Amino acid sequence: MASVVGFYAAGIVMLTYYFMSKPLKYLDDIIDATGQMLENKDEVIVLPKAMRNVEDELNMLREQSVKNELIARAAEQRKNDLIVYLAHDLKTPLTSVIGYLNLLVDEPDISAATRARYTGIALEKAERLEELINDFFDITRFNLTTLTLDMENTNLSMMLEQIAFEFRPLLADKELEIVTELESNVNIMCDRDKLERVFDNLLRNAINYSYNGTKIILSMKRDNDNVRIVVSNVGKTILPEKLARIFEQFYRVDSSRSTSTGGSGLGLAIAKEIVELHGGTIEAASADEKIVFTLTLPS
Repeated sequence: MASVVGFYAAGIVMLTYYFMSKPLKYLDDIIDATGQMLENKDEVIVLPKAMRNVEDELNMLREQSVKNELIARAAEQRKNDLIVYLAHDLKTPLTSVIGYLNLLVDEPDISAATRARYTGIALEKAERLEELINDFFDITRFNLTTLTLDMENTNLSMMLEQIAFEFRPLLADKELEIVTELESNVNIMCDRDKLERVFDNLLRNAINYSYNGTKIILSMKRDNDNVRIVVSNVGKTILPEKLARIFEQFYRVDSSRSTSTGGSGLGLAIAKEIVELHGGTIEAASADEKIVFTLTLPS
């Protein structure tokens, strides 16, 4: 009898140890998996079948950790790119301003006409410098902070007509013409100032990249629950590989255009940010010597 009791007692002890040690074994597995996740985020975590839910959770954490790390690296790279471009692109107009001002100081006896010309060039370069600084400031703000929109009811038809009218003085040198095809009395809720910047940039680009003596078309109409705005111009066809990068920060379609002849490469990146913040989309297309930007905005 004593031997039977002893047998059962031993069995109970063994079962108790088994069931108590099981959670400890699982805990060891989790600790090992966590260490693996810290050491090598690329390696998939595998746990016993009984711990499949824990395995899935740990792998989700691992994937999110990898994703967050990539986002952090990209943000750091953008910051470094910004510093490099800031140093490079601001130098050209600043050097010109200093150069022409030095000429005015070193040559006090120059004619009034020459003095006026030097002063005009220095002013033009200083204004260009201001534009670049504003571009860099905006893209930094968009990257590092949450941009808020000051929404108001806006007559988009009138706004686009006014912007097109303000650009007319810039058309003469290239004998261009802006043609507006705008549906009347289209009102939307938007941040007027920020959207004006978008259309200002698109029309400025259209002027810069249009062939002489051609027309720039600015059209707008309602499209179901959206408003569709199209800016098109006649110019050199943009290659598909360049078109795919056209909204990237600092990217210039024509790499030969410096900041003295072109933009900072930030305008379209900023435009895309603003449009998407409004819940809209912006796309670019180019074929047969035609460049087309299409925007949709919620109405």
